[in-house]
Amino acid sequence: MAVPVDGGIATVDQLPRAPIPRRRSGLRRITQGLGELDAELFEAVAHSPSRLLDTTMPVLTRAADYSRLWLALAAVFALTGRPATQRAAARGVASLGLTSLLTNLVIKRIRPRARPNVSLVPLLRRAHRLPLSNSLPSGHSASAAAFATGVGLESPLLGLPVAGLAGLVGLSRVATGAHYPGDVLAGLGIGTSIAVLGAKLVPPIAAPPPQRAEMLRVATPARPDGAGVTLVVNPASGNGRAGDVAAQVRTALPAITVVELGPDDDLAESLRNAADSAEVLAISGGDGSVATAAHVAVERDLPLAVFPGGTLNHFAKDIGCETTAKTIRALSEGTLSRVDVVRFNDETTVINTASIGAYPTFVRRRERLQGKLGKPVASAYAMVMTLRREQPVRIVYDNKTLQTSLFFLGNSAYQPDGFAPAVRHRMDDGLLDVRILETGRPWSTLRIVAALLTGRLQRSRLYHELRVPQFRFSAVDGPIPIAHDGEVDSPCAEAEFTACYRALQVFRPLR
Repeated sequence: MAVPVDGGIATVDQLPRAPIPRRRSGLRRITQGLGELDAELFEAVAHSPSRLLDTTMPVLTRAADYSRLWLALAAVFALTGRPATQRAAARGVASLGLTSLLTNLVIKRIRPRARPNVSLVPLLRRAHRLPLSNSLPSGHSASAAAFATGVGLESPLLGLPVAGLAGLVGLSRVATGAHYPGDVLAGLGIGTSIAVLGAKLVPPIAAPPPQRAEMLRVATPARPDGAGVTLVVNPASGNGRAGDVAAQVRTALPAITVVELGPDDDLAESLRNAADSAEVLAISGGDGSVATAAHVAVERDLPLAVFPGGTLNHFAKDIGCETTAKTIRALSEGTLSRVDVVRFNDETTVINTASIGAYPTFVRRRERLQGKLGKPVASAYAMVMTLRREQPVRIVYDNKTLQTSLFFLGNSAYQPDGFAPAVRHRMDDGLLDVRILETGRPWSTLRIVAALLTGRLQRSRLYHELRVPQFRFSAVDGPIPIAHDGEVDSPCAEAEFTACYRALQVFRPLR
């Protein structure tokens, strides 16, 4: 079609076209809308006349500078002496440190955003020191959320008030003009996410499950002066600590009989001699000595009192007698209960754990490094070194053969799940806790370490976990040494472990 134009005739296709306005993408319009809403919310908070905000928000935001508020709370939690509270403090600080590092060095550099117009904020409410870094996200809020989430994962009762305080810190960043509300929400989300991911790598120790059966209380007379109690002391335990324990016990229980072993005395024989005349058999030594005493106590059907005199004292801690004073009080008040023990090949009593392969080496490597590297990295490194350097063994159980370098067996169920068992909440469930890492499959080392780092070890096909009353295995390639309660037994080709339900009477605080 031709149309007249100045100087001649042109077709429609030759006519100049009006520019077509470029449509903004939906995502861009949403982002712009959220930014406008964010600015309006900031102005609403800034313009709100509140004496409470004027007096509290600057103080709170200054307290959170350099994470001083959270580090002070962590110190208070650590000083309580309660294991769950101390774990909450440690997890909170670790989560905070990792979050602060990632937020300030990585995330803040992703998308630049200018700080709000601080002139809109009342002078009394303004932060004394305005940051110059990128506004998105709020580093204070990220650290606050990470600490609160870390604390809550270990101790929900503590986590609730700390989470409220973290929310107030986030509000203070808006009220003092340092951040937009969106910056704070982003920071809270980042801190929470990092803490939760950390819990996947290092699972929190689970709270004790609901009691399905109360601890069995055994009637026994109170012994406020220690009459009828014979204490056998192994002075070699705990670098001489057992001897110090004996002196403390003599003072608190003057009627107690104390037998100190000489360098040539046999522990088992001395315990049996003591049991001939004792109403209560007591032991001061490490877990190996306690296991021997438990064997004699079960054999003679005598109550056992355990005074922590070794280096680690796992059994004493798990029955609630981690201090000498607690055992003394249990004897004085006559609080006696029953716990399980494990019978190994009908000859040996196990009170804590048994293992084959390189499990003890793995634990020593991890504990040596975790103070410097943190538990996840230390566990991964120790796992790699153990799987690379230690000779695996082949065993047969339940009609299947597998190769393993790491085998753990516990007396009663341990927490948490995975290959870092730490504590028992009950010691009378009649079960063995068996955990095995299979290393004979293709790429097994890489697969195990990847599963460990991603918190998915329990779902790996290379990880086997059983809770059973009895466990038996055979060594395919000949006798292998078996470690139990810190001692190494003679090599054997056949091993049978049986849980002896409530076989041992033991003095302990009854909760």
